[in-house]
Formats: sequence, structure tokens, C-alpha cells
Amino acid sequence: MLTVNGRDLPLTPIEYGIIKILMSRPGHIVSRQKLMEKVQGYRFEGYNRSIDTHIKNLRKKIASVHPKKNVIISVYGAGYRFFDDA
Repeated sequence: MLTVNGRDLPLTPIEYGIIKILMSRPGHIVSRQKLMEKVQGYRFEGYNRSIDTHIKNLRKKIASVHPKKNVIISVYGAGYRFFDDA
């Protein structure tokens, strides 16, 4: 469960793992590969964009209670980072 603006957001275990990793190092870029390894528990030796779907769902859930604020930033060719200037 993630609390944003005083509201609890139900998250899947993978979504929770992703946001926990990103929030543990705000501003630092985490690659898709690293997110998959840490959240799903294995190294995938291919090109898998499933993390992107989980990120999209996380952004949608956060936006439902915190509109106009994108805290998960895509870094082209590198991965994602958490940024919250509030």
C-alpha cells in the first residue's frame, strides 16, 4: 500500500517493489533490467518491456490522487528515476 496525499493506493506486489526501489534513491536512475532483477527476482536475458506497463499503471494510480505531478521520470535509454520536488 502506498499513501499519496493522505490517500491509500492499492498496488500490486510488482508496483510496490518498483516504487520502493525508486523512492529509496530519489533522483538516481534505475535501469529496466535492474528493476526486473530486484522486483521479479530473476535476470531476464532478452528485451522485455513489461516494467513499462507497471510504470504506466503506477503513474495512473498516483495521478488519480496527485494530478499534474509526475514523480516517475523516464530517462531515455537509461531507465527511470523518482523525483518529488514537494
